[in-house]
Amino acid sequence: MPAAFTAHTGAAHWHLLNRARAVEDQAWVVAAAQWGKHNDKRESYGHSLVIDPWGTIVAERESGDGVVVHTLDSETVTKRRTQMPCLDHAVLWR
Repeated sequence: MPAAFTAHTGAAHWHLLNRARAVEDQAWVVAAAQWGKHNDKRESYGHSLVIDPWGTIVAERESGDGVVVHTLDSETVTKRRTQMPCLDHAVLWR
């Protein structure tokens, strides 16, 4: 998921929201983030992330141009979904 959080809100919420998304969806989250000072009034937080389904940040680039690389494996998803079978309890609206 791409984003451009401001420096202020990013410092407060970026890691928290992306980790929560990984846990609630029991899935890998890859979050690309714009970074740097754009003008006198606008600065983006940065911190591109890869987060596993348990909410652990496994790769991060805090700032600067670059690439974050990590191997995403389905075994990790299966393991976490077995440990927390939330999806088995889902009820669709009728």
